[in-house]
Amino acid sequence: MARTTVVELLDDLDGGPANETVTFALDGIDYEIDLSAQNAAALRTALGPYVAGARRARAERPVKADGGSVTRSTSDRERAAAIRSWAKQHGIEVNDRGRIPAQVIVAYEAKDPGRAKAVPDIPQVTFQPG
Repeated sequence: MARTTVVELLDDLDGGPANETVTFALDGIDYEIDLSAQNAAALRTALGPYVAGARRARAERPVKADGGSVTRSTSDRERAAAIRSWAKQHGIEVNDRGRIPAQVIVAYEAKDPGRAKAVPDIPQVTFQPG
């Protein structure tokens, strides 16, 4: 029997169809967000003045001596596990594997004074199925 699997990206802000995954970094943390063309344009417009005044940072990616890639460190895995555990304890749905949504990371950091950073308020988005 033949089977076709379709992967559909959903906009992380409004739950509608997403056209692209946008990556960006802030305060040393890399983020990815799936957005519709309209929301991606809005993000780029909002960041435009900051990007125009910024300079590109050199990527400091760790590389093995043999040229292979470096796996995630234990501390990265432990941090992800701590965020997932905290989220579940506070009733926030999060997958056991894969990318942790940026809003969950920001909420975790805001609730843990030792990890809090100056992050602007992120508007809460309510998804309406349908």
